[in-house]
Amino acid sequence: MTRNAAHISIVDDDESVRTALTSLVRSAGFSATGFSSVEEFLASPTLRDTACVICDIQMPRVSGLELQASLTAQHIRTPVILITAYPDPRLEQQAVRAGAVCLLKKPFDGDVLLECLTRTLTKPSA
Repeated sequence: MTRNAAHISIVDDDESVRTALTSLVRSAGFSATGFSSVEEFLASPTLRDTACVICDIQMPRVSGLELQASLTAQHIRTPVILITAYPDPRLEQQAVRAGAVCLLKKPFDGDVLLECLTRTLTKPSA
């Protein structure tokens, strides 16, 4: 899969974080769309074309962990990278058990996110 073929969806209620991550991902050669909520992402036509989701864990109404559970329940095997400003060992364990491919703690280095994203997208499908 070439980078240009991979569409990344970024879900974060913080507009500045969402904008920065969208710009970072685009600067690395991916296409990207930002969403301000899980509900907005799940209702979008982009859902089925998304190669990977980058999502904040703590958000109003529906969390990143709930997004991950929703994708699993719908048999959508899109990899999820979770990010958080509030590290909590229980949430981290829950995220890993649920299948998050990476869990990054804010603030994180953009190169770390891009490395996780690239590794995730080049991993052979199971």
